[in-house]
Amino acid sequence: MAFKGVDYFLIDSVLTEEEKLVRRTARQFVDEQVLPVIRAYYSEGRFPLELVPQMAELGFFGANLEGYGCAGMSQVEYGLIMQELDRADSGMRSFVSVQGALVMYPLLSFGSEEQKSRWLPALQQGKAIGCFGLTEPQFGSNPSGMLTRAERDGDGWILNGEKTWITNGSLADVAIVWARTPEGIRGFVVEKGTPGFTTRDIHGKMSMRASITSSLLLSDVRLPASAMLPGAIGLKSALACLSQARFGIGWGVIGAAMDCYETARSYVVTRTQFDGKPLASHQLVQEKLAWMITEITKAQLLALHAGRLKDQGKLDAAHISMLKRNNVAMALECARVSRDLLGANGIMDEYPIMRHMCNLETVKTYEGTDHIHCLVIGERVTGIAAYR
Repeated sequence: MAFKGVDYFLIDSVLTEEEKLVRRTARQFVDEQVLPVIRAYYSEGRFPLELVPQMAELGFFGANLEGYGCAGMSQVEYGLIMQELDRADSGMRSFVSVQGALVMYPLLSFGSEEQKSRWLPALQQGKAIGCFGLTEPQFGSNPSGMLTRAERDGDGWILNGEKTWITNGSLADVAIVWARTPEGIRGFVVEKGTPGFTTRDIHGKMSMRASITSSLLLSDVRLPASAMLPGAIGLKSALACLSQARFGIGWGVIGAAMDCYETARSYVVTRTQFDGKPLASHQLVQEKLAWMITEITKAQLLALHAGRLKDQGKLDAAHISMLKRNNVAMALECARVSRDLLGANGIMDEYPIMRHMCNLETVKTYEGTDHIHCLVIGERVTGIAAYR
């Protein structure tokens, strides 16, 4: 059955026809192409690569970017795509988010014309896959401590180091790798097959199983001078990329929350217990549903306003921290409450709730932990940094 959406507060009334068309297109793709297969891919720990050409054709990759074949959608339209993809699985949203926000965005914003022309059309068309190498085994929340080094070698560079927890790592044809140089932190374009550049997948994950996660190993990787992103100067450039991705997360997790809520709502309306009445007739059950729909609605309004601000060029990193922190926490709690409403059935893979719950445990941590975003907000409201 096609998903009808969750819209308690008539939010659709303030969406444009173009925005609703984009959402309808993404929703149909998810209902018809992703949901029938995602359960199996999650169970097997694989990503559905056969869906990449369709996502490219629909304009999902770099959807909110302009030029080089990108769709040039509004930020709200992009957010609605992320919402629908995450309704299927956070691994689907993560793939598209990394491709667009963490690979195409830095190429477009900081790359040379040669780098843009070579990679952006291929990435947009799904003919190439990218990844983003920032996190290291020793440094996650503190990327400024990175150990990966890039030393000058004549006119070029030699890179040594390791990156980990890299989405799409072993699938990628190109990696945006951040390294410390004598002049500070810079970004580099590293192509698959470059001597000394290898990947190793991370196995044993209980979360994000439909997403490929890898380590990137760089051992005396020789790159030409043209491999450096000329406009990516300092850690602020890498963090700017993360802000783009976090914006998509703030939208995406609403989809996961919607799926959990609607699964639970439908279940308690039809499931009878004790007196032969549906579970939904009991006050304690209605309290849980009321809490979920209220929190989902608040998250929708926060995301919508963030999207409008971003389209106006007024959304900054501290705003995005609130969006990501609030909405991920909301979605994770909705998954937990929904699991409770389904009782033992809530842990079965015929229902999506446990899969969403496991995924959201990761989403709460990656691209800025809940605690780090809390401190970003704290710094904004006090003017005092408290990261140490």
